[in-house]
Amino acid sequence: MAKIIVVGSISTDFVVETHNQPAQGETVFGEDFNTSFGGKGANQAVACAKLGANTAMIGAIGDDSFGKALIDNLKDYHIDTKAVKTAKNTPSGSAIITLYNRDNSIIYVAGANNKVTPEDIKNQTDLIQSADMVIVQNETPLPTVESLIEVCHQLNVPLILNPAPARLLGQQWIDKTTYLTPNETEFAELFPGEEVEAVLKHYPNKLIITLGSKGALFHNGDQLVEVPAFLVEPEEVIDTTGAGDTFNGALAVALSNDLSLEEAIRFANLAGSLSIQQKGAQGGIPTLDEMKQSPHFDAKWNI
Repeated sequence: MAKIIVVGSISTDFVVETHNQPAQGETVFGEDFNTSFGGKGANQAVACAKLGANTAMIGAIGDDSFGKALIDNLKDYHIDTKAVKTAKNTPSGSAIITLYNRDNSIIYVAGANNKVTPEDIKNQTDLIQSADMVIVQNETPLPTVESLIEVCHQLNVPLILNPAPARLLGQQWIDKTTYLTPNETEFAELFPGEEVEAVLKHYPNKLIITLGSKGALFHNGDQLVEVPAFLVEPEEVIDTTGAGDTFNGALAVALSNDLSLEEAIRFANLAGSLSIQQKGAQGGIPTLDEMKQSPHFDAKWNI
């Protein structure tokens, strides 16, 4: 069983469904409201666990009413939370999500997720060294992300950096990252003004640009490779929240099981396509059994 360590955010999602996006100063009626567990780090950890990986998290929760529920939720998925600390006098992370016209917009409040420090990473070197793959996002402080990249580089542990939300990253950190998985918007912020194909060619088998319903792009060292998404009819799309996190978790699982990069992306695309057909960032993530029941599951994936 692959072992995957996820360093990242653990949050509560407050989700509003509406048929109208309010203009500045305007109040509109919503159709529904619910709370669910989220945070890009937690979502990716749940994806890894639901797809069969031995999963652990490094992160932080606040000492508020949401913190215990967040930990209990991770434990329900058999995720190791011993490296998740409680930050005193700090709220747990939260995200305000608006579902509108079959898509979402998000306001993220980091809270305790900002308390994950480079020292926390150094204190978990043994845990990191035991991993087949590590995943990190940008919902924790930049010095912490940079510390993790350096530790993984020194220990020769493969690392997926999902640069969401996007922020500029020094060249040396990109070079030390094994896989970089921006979407189109994040790519434009990471590499402003640069041609997509030229940048992909510069980072063969490292840079993977996710394109939502159009699939994903990477360069294999010889040519540009387009990995198409699996078609989901518009009426079957329920909630796109967490689709990118599902992709990244599934990618980590597939790569940890020795799939080629192209096949790993196909596996991740399938997981992402299944996730948007149910509600919730984590509730929609498919299990490995659900993946295998899909007519698109490839038996040669051997996961």
